[in-house]
Amino acid sequence: MASFGVDTRPAAAASGAGGGGSGGGVAGTTGEGALSFLSRGLWEDLCFVRARAGELETFLSAPVPEPELFARLRRAYSSSASSARTRLDLSAFGKAFEADAWRGARAARWRWEAEEAEEWEPVRMVKARLRELERRRQGQGQAQSPSDMLHKLKLSLKSISFAPDASEDVPPLDLGELLAYFVKQSVPLFDQLGIKRDVCDKLVESLCSKRKDHPAYRFLSASEPSSLRNDNVGDELDLRIASVLQSTGHHYEGGFWSDGPKSDLSSKRHVAIVTTASLPWMTGTAVNPLFRAAYLAKSSKQDVTLVVPWLCKSDQELVYPNSMTFNSPQEQETYMRNWLEERVGFKTDFKISFYPGKFQKERRSIIPAGDTSQFIPSKEADIAILEEPEHLNWYHHGKRWTDKFNHVVGVVHTNYLEYIKREKNGAIQAFFVKHINNLVARAYCHKILRLSGATQDLSKSMICNVHGVNPKFLEVGERIAAERESGQQSFSKGAYFLGKMVWAKGYRELIDLFAKHKSDLEGFKLDIYGNGEDSHEVQSAARKLNLNLNFHKGRDHANDSLHGYKVFINPSISDVLCTATVEALAMGKFVVCADHPSNDFFRSFPNCLTYKTSEDFVARVKEAMTRDPQPLTPEQRYNLSWEAATQRFMEHSELVKVLNCDSSECASESSKCTNTRMRRSASAPNMSDVVDGGLAFVHYCFTGSELLRLSTGAVPGTRNYDKQHSLDLHLPPPQVQNPVYGW
Repeated sequence: MASFGVDTRPAAAASGAGGGGSGGGVAGTTGEGALSFLSRGLWEDLCFVRARAGELETFLSAPVPEPELFARLRRAYSSSASSARTRLDLSAFGKAFEADAWRGARAARWRWEAEEAEEWEPVRMVKARLRELERRRQGQGQAQSPSDMLHKLKLSLKSISFAPDASEDVPPLDLGELLAYFVKQSVPLFDQLGIKRDVCDKLVESLCSKRKDHPAYRFLSASEPSSLRNDNVGDELDLRIASVLQSTGHHYEGGFWSDGPKSDLSSKRHVAIVTTASLPWMTGTAVNPLFRAAYLAKSSKQDVTLVVPWLCKSDQELVYPNSMTFNSPQEQETYMRNWLEERVGFKTDFKISFYPGKFQKERRSIIPAGDTSQFIPSKEADIAILEEPEHLNWYHHGKRWTDKFNHVVGVVHTNYLEYIKREKNGAIQAFFVKHINNLVARAYCHKILRLSGATQDLSKSMICNVHGVNPKFLEVGERIAAERESGQQSFSKGAYFLGKMVWAKGYRELIDLFAKHKSDLEGFKLDIYGNGEDSHEVQSAARKLNLNLNFHKGRDHANDSLHGYKVFINPSISDVLCTATVEALAMGKFVVCADHPSNDFFRSFPNCLTYKTSEDFVARVKEAMTRDPQPLTPEQRYNLSWEAATQRFMEHSELVKVLNCDSSECASESSKCTNTRMRRSASAPNMSDVVDGGLAFVHYCFTGSELLRLSTGAVPGTRNYDKQHSLDLHLPPPQVQNPVYGW
């Protein structure tokens, strides 16, 4: 190796040969470092050549393999053996290496193995298999034929499989399972057609009963974590379908109706509250959303916008009390804020926006004109709260709410079916309205909250009272309790009833009760406060029956003249959650009401007296008139407050989870849940989403036809806003907004 001109001495010896002065020491060290670097690199190259030379000699000396290429190579090598000048003495490379020369080779191998950790997983697996074959060959002390090496290489590559381990153990689906899965996924469609869910569940169970003892189901039950394991046939069927799809390598990436992300979740979240009425119309859908906006914005964790209807002056005169009108949206916004801040006691910090609306005399309600969702900018389209979602979407012809917003919550205020049944041909109308309500609820909301069980049982819904009481009424209750503790007489009057004077608000039930038990209630007087379309008829009926009812004009329940009453009587069974009842309880009064789902929330309060029969009604009235109500405890006052109502709303609408989850956390949580549940939602398309998208498309086509809209009672010209709305709200003219007519 002297001919190569390379110093093979150890590094320590080389460094000791260059002593001398300080300057010479520096120069020597630099030179020695360069020589050491070149020496190590050359030794590594030589080690690599030696290793490959030995393998090549063994390979070429082996028996002739089956492939023609290797046979030609062997013959070429054998023919060159007769000539000593041309024969390759490959073993000579090995004799040239000293024992310490292998240190560099081992160091190179260590570096190579360290770099393997950063390589792609399949490459590492292939290298590992090749090294294992090499070690086995060297351990056996005999050479392997190239054909054997190729065969083992094929086996090694074949063992690298990306399919699930248990894929071959999953049996295919049979006809019964396919039918059961089809029925289970079609439940939303059957629900829309009026078929009860119990019938579908029993059909699914019967179709799966024959497969219940199949090994596939026993395998799923054993492999499923104990926390997720249950006896629900539907869940087991989902896992079965997911396991079969996984075994085939199928992965569902999204459906026809998926719309992708709606808005950037990294910025501050935004909540839009859309309602069907506004002050000064003193109705539940005008007052309660106003309080909800104030208390949601109070936390400052999210921006809040309240979206309310704007009526032209001709409609304002029909709706607002005392012929009150506004010349501009800004003027009405000022009135609303002043009214609210006077009652909540703090400065409100939320935005108020207006959308065009028209008043319908027959239904006594406001119908949106045009696409309401377009009045919420896309950059603020994050979370939507639809107050009365069915009412807002009866004739909605525009972008689907769930496509524009990340999370849509509906709050059901009104029992429309109860009102419609009281009209002419009410049963037929109620049948169609029931299915339309279910259609728009499924198509346009992710979650629906029903204030009580008196409302229609809609899809994706749950019952929870998310309304509170005006803080002024709680203050009145505290003042009355303090007066009673000091020995003063707090209640100087008897009983009263307050409500809009229309038959559906409980006036029919009230007159019937007093007429039936006129003798039992002799000497008992009831004061009634209210205005409404049926005022003349209600008062005439009471006079004809000579009932002891005194009628007064309607007034605010917080009026000082009403504080002295001890008993509030409300026989209505058409309400969902009567606001006047909550206010009476907050003021510390007795409440006599019907044993009805709309009053379930009030049962926990000792001052709430419910009745089932007319005889019970008389007994409860006499009981309330002969004793004093109990003062509210701090816990009871809190349960009535808007702070508690907002907390209930945040929890049951899943807003707590939505607002506290940024995009990365949501993705991580979704991935975790998906893996735990065997990627059910990602393994197969969700029939429910397909049905919801289909229903939304059908509804969009239906509401696009003016003829169909008018035939179902829509206000003429409400598919788009009119010229007066464009002037009041500074919108583009209708012909500019919708230049192409039709769908």
